[in-house]
Amino acid sequence: MMNQTAHIKLIEEISLNAWPSHKMELYDGWLIRFSHNYTHRTNSVSQVGASLLPVEEKIEYCESIYRNFHTPSIFKISPLLDPSFDTLLESRGYEIQHITENMVMDYADFKPYESVGIEYEYYGRNSGLPSFVVYPNDVIVQLRDRITDEWIHSLFRLNGTTNPTLRRIVPSMYKAIPKETIVANIEIDGRMVASGLGIMDRGYVGIYAIYVDASCRHKHFARSICSTILTEARKKGAEHAYLQVVKGNVWAKELYTSLGFRDLYTYWFRVKELSGI
Repeated sequence: MMNQTAHIKLIEEISLNAWPSHKMELYDGWLIRFSHNYTHRTNSVSQVGASLLPVEEKIEYCESIYRNFHTPSIFKISPLLDPSFDTLLESRGYEIQHITENMVMDYADFKPYESVGIEYEYYGRNSGLPSFVVYPNDVIVQLRDRITDEWIHSLFRLNGTTNPTLRRIVPSMYKAIPKETIVANIEIDGRMVASGLGIMDRGYVGIYAIYVDASCRHKHFARSICSTILTEARKKGAEHAYLQVVKGNVWAKELYTSLGFRDLYTYWFRVKELSGI
């Protein structure tokens, strides 16, 4: 069985694979990512390898990069880092934001939401995915094997992305995902009201982009989408799953726990607004 440190390292690696940034720079073992501040994960520094340069020098370099990008300087803090680094950032005026709980699941613990029907729109679909999976109360999850412009723009509506720059660059970020994907949504009268994305890597499936329109909550839409992605990923060979949930999101945490997920580790971001931006 994998020890906890190795498990965390693996999840950190595959989650970086799963969510590419608009721009990236590798700097002495640190990965500097920039995406016009779309999310902290894609607009922050992650330590991915050994370092040789003085840490203060490196922090100042990263700050200069983000200052030029006109965004805050952000560092991701995981249990893999020496706690002294977090303390150093705090002394430099960095504040904690977006505390996130990373959860994992072994399929032996999976408790699926039982579907009542499944349909393949036509024989021999290349992805092997069904077209529709039906759940109680006529909840229908639609599946595709690739991310489309239509899905992305509907996602923008669900998560409130209105910034023109982000609406221009984020589609290319989704389309740059190098791994096999399972794309899910629920529609009502031709309008997407719930979304989800599964990303396969090394025997794991990551659950991403779970959004439900405010008018459609408490109808098991998120449960239906998560269960569908997890079920189809298992058919494709996944043995484990992972996801991230913002600390304090009690409803989401209860959902994921009920499906079989458990806590593995917590990470957060240290953020500093820079002068001159």
